[in-house]
Amino acid sequence: MTVETREVAVRIERAGDILARVRDEVGRAIVGQKYMVDRLLVGLLTGGHVLLEGVPGLAKTLAVKSLADSLSLKFRRIQFTPDLLPADLTGTLIYNPREGTFTPKQGPLFSHLVLADEINREPAKVQSALLEAMQEKQVTLGDDSHPLEEPFLVLATQNPIEHEGTYPLPEAQSDRFMLKVKVDYPQRAEEKEILRRAGLARLPVLEARAAREDVLEARQALDGVYVDDKIQEYVLDIVSATRRPGEFGLQLETLLSFGASPRATLFLVRGAQALALLEGRPYVLPEDVKNIALDVLRHRIHVSYEAEAEGIDGEEIARRILEQVRVP
Repeated sequence: MTVETREVAVRIERAGDILARVRDEVGRAIVGQKYMVDRLLVGLLTGGHVLLEGVPGLAKTLAVKSLADSLSLKFRRIQFTPDLLPADLTGTLIYNPREGTFTPKQGPLFSHLVLADEINREPAKVQSALLEAMQEKQVTLGDDSHPLEEPFLVLATQNPIEHEGTYPLPEAQSDRFMLKVKVDYPQRAEEKEILRRAGLARLPVLEARAAREDVLEARQALDGVYVDDKIQEYVLDIVSATRRPGEFGLQLETLLSFGASPRATLFLVRGAQALALLEGRPYVLPEDVKNIALDVLRHRIHVSYEAEAEGIDGEEIARRILEQVRVP
């Protein structure tokens, strides 16, 4: 083993320890929902924004808040409403009449972790302001652009069952989210544990188990997770199948409007690396790609009207592709 390989192995082991501490601390407040918590950690590792979708009461907001409490990072929660203004996110310029100057007053986007609660209630102008922060990692106030300190991560929630007073996220904005995570009901045993804990007067106070430097160190370790050429070809096959399904023996042309962009290719690899790192593995397996694929693809595959009439969505198309594409 070379010195460089040894250093990579040490970084990956240290990152695994950091993530295990954070995961255990979040588990003190959240019963079950391991899938959701792991996807939040994937977003933290990769710097990819995460959209959580589920009915009310599934601890989406609590999970994000618990993650923030377990990290020594600046955290802000924004409750989106139809009357929200861009300045409520970005901040504004305050005029000083004595000196005749404007001073920037920074808004809640100037944080490390931003919880965008019920993001589909934001109007178009607020969407535009949020898009700049998510994509460019900067906020413009007046004539000046202010860079956002890393790590910067938007963790958003949306309620799929309400439509009154909501603004469905356009494709351009939903594509900015690395993952769209569907949060499901807890298992029976988990719900029984929730009942047991309901007798507690209040939720446990979580302690910070990692600092900003630890998060940045874990991100560096992510680059050392090995991705074999066969894994890369497998990812390319999956994404290509969303655009040209006939080449892979799939009769989906009439069901597809358009497939995933190259951004999905990048996110599939980075997400698989993050899952491997969460398991303490220095290399990616095909199972890592399959495990993260639905979260990366379900909001990037857009179906035709014919598919909608048959009740087929992007997630179902992705499932059929994963079943058909050959695994290395």
